[in-house]
Amino acid sequence: MLHQPIEPVPARTTERVCEVAWFSDLCGEDTEFLSIRDPERSTFAHCRNIALTADRLGFSNLLLPTSYMTGQEVIPFAAGVANDLRQISLLTAIRCGEMHPPMLARTLASLDHMLKGRLTINIINSDLPGYREEGVLRYQRCAETIQILKQAWTEERIEHDGLVYGKIFLSTDPVKPYQQNGGPLFYFGGTSPGARDVCARYCDVFLMWPETEELLYANMQDVSERAARYGRKVDFGLRIHVIVRETEAEARAWSRHIMSKFDPVRGAALKNASQSSWSLGVLRQNELREHADTEGYVEPLLWTDIGKTRSGAGGALVGSADQIVEKINRYVDMGMRAFIFSGYPLIEEAEWFARLVLPRLPNASLARLQGRIPA
Repeated sequence: MLHQPIEPVPARTTERVCEVAWFSDLCGEDTEFLSIRDPERSTFAHCRNIALTADRLGFSNLLLPTSYMTGQEVIPFAAGVANDLRQISLLTAIRCGEMHPPMLARTLASLDHMLKGRLTINIINSDLPGYREEGVLRYQRCAETIQILKQAWTEERIEHDGLVYGKIFLSTDPVKPYQQNGGPLFYFGGTSPGARDVCARYCDVFLMWPETEELLYANMQDVSERAARYGRKVDFGLRIHVIVRETEAEARAWSRHIMSKFDPVRGAALKNASQSSWSLGVLRQNELREHADTEGYVEPLLWTDIGKTRSGAGGALVGSADQIVEKINRYVDMGMRAFIFSGYPLIEEAEWFARLVLPRLPNASLARLQGRIPA
């Protein structure tokens, strides 16, 4: 762990706040026992209940993932629940290349109006389902997609000439979003230098997966330095699972409970089903787990066994309310401004977190702080 005092990495949001988000697993991985799927938890009704619960409990944002797996697709799901939500934003995962960028701009603008500005975008740079693509192509496609979206939402015309999408010349009248100060915020995660450069140049929030404090801090410094070379600053966020109880012993007991029916063969099959298990980020999560102790911890509170059965974020904070609050405050002191939490099962763990931790955090919407939507 880092030693105090921590010199914060320069962040775009200067206030000492954090946007506290929850997660609605549209991809069929919500369960009580890791490596065992529960089909009833991948339905529209169940995923909607997660969204409504997070909205009621006071989370600022809700991540909606995308994956070619059994479950719900992001944009139709977000549109389907938009009118039921009262205050929470939706962090919609958009994989670049799946939709022609001008039409994507129009689709997202429509969704932004449905949500009255409570829309944020998680840019996904991964391979298109069924393909294994070169990184250079993905980074170029991702950069061009963001360029077109930004033009669509802030300029009078889209004037684009790129390697992937060629020449586009269109009026932007049909694609104006509800958020008039730049459109929705862009959140972005990536491990490779090319991905980080895209984030530093174009995006608003750099999202990380679980790492030790030293590695998280180094990642933040790297992206901050890249952004500075473009005359920019970005905010930093962490996507991580959490198990919080009144005591550490109770939290650890629940971690053993959700692993009590774990089957390594079935877990590996579920992990590979996401078609992203070969990505550099997932491989890094696997490497992190190799340094864990016999109970799966790589540093105090950071438990990594979740990565044995799921692609993506492979670690969880496990501890008492006091421990979790202290840990999150350490991250905030490092310069983090956004957190996306989840737990197994999602609704029950949201209740635990909202009761024991959420009231003790400086929870705020980054979009509101940056003037994208009215306070």
